[in-house]
Amino acid sequence: MEEQKNNPHREAIQHHEEREDYPDINSEKSKKRGFSGIVENLFRQFKSFFFLLFLLPIAFLYVFCLGVATSPMMYLLLKAWNFTLYDDLWIRALFLGFALGTGVILFIVALIIVVPIVNAPFIPFVRSYRGPWFSIESMAWYYHNALTYLVRYTILDFITPSPLNIFFFRAMGMKIGKNVLINSSNISDPCLIVLEDNVTIGGSAFMMAHYGMKGFLIIDKLHMKKGAMVGLMAKILGGVTVGKKAVIGPNAMVLPKTIIKDGEKFGIN
Repeated sequence: MEEQKNNPHREAIQHHEEREDYPDINSEKSKKRGFSGIVENLFRQFKSFFFLLFLLPIAFLYVFCLGVATSPMMYLLLKAWNFTLYDDLWIRALFLGFALGTGVILFIVALIIVVPIVNAPFIPFVRSYRGPWFSIESMAWYYHNALTYLVRYTILDFITPSPLNIFFFRAMGMKIGKNVLINSSNISDPCLIVLEDNVTIGGSAFMMAHYGMKGFLIIDKLHMKKGAMVGLMAKILGGVTVGKKAVIGPNAMVLPKTIIKDGEKFGIN
C-alpha cells in the first residue's frame, strides 16, 4: 500500500486532525448578511429544533414519492379484490397474490421515475462547498442525498447492476458515459459524480462526493475517467480524480483530493 503511505494529502489530514485549537465553526456567527445570515444564525443557535423543522419537507417528499409509487400496486389490489369479491377464498388469494407481485414490480419502476422528478429542482443548487454543516449551501445537498437514500435503502439493490440502476443515477444527475457498469448501491451525491465511458464500479464499492473534517462539511466532485475500474468494497471520497484505465484495488481507501494517474494500480500490492 505504498501509494497510501506516501500520499501527502494523508499526511496533511493527520496533521490537521492533531490540531487541538481548531474552532467549532458551527457555533460561530454566520458571515452572511440579510435574511440568509439570520437563518444560519438561528439554525446554529437552536440546532435541534431547526433540524427537526428542516426534516419536515423531507418527510413530506417521502410520503409523496412513496404514495405515487405505490398507487399502481394499490390499484391492482383493489381491482383484484373487486373482481373476485364473490369467488372462493383460494381464488381470491391467488388473484390478490398475483396483483401484489405485479404491484411490487410496478412500485420499483415508479419509484425510480418519481424520485428523480422530485429531486430535479435541487440539482442546480448542489455545488462544491467547504464550510459549516449548518448552512444555506448544505440544504439542497442534504435533500438531494435524502431522496437518493429513499431509493438506495428500499429497492436499489434489487436492480443493481442493470440498466435500471444506470437510468436512476443518470436521472439523479450523475454523468455516465457508454458501457458503464455500476455494481453497487453504496453511492451518495450522484449529481456530483462523473463516470466516463467503460468505467466499472465493483460490488459494494462506496462512492461519495463529500466528507467531514473538524466541523467542516466538504463537498467536492468525484471524477472517474475512461476505462477506470473500482474493486470490490473500495471506498472513494470527494475530490478524487481517477485516471484513464486506472485500477483501484479491492477494499482500498482513496482519500479526498487524491489524483490517481492514468493506468495506475492503486491499493494493489
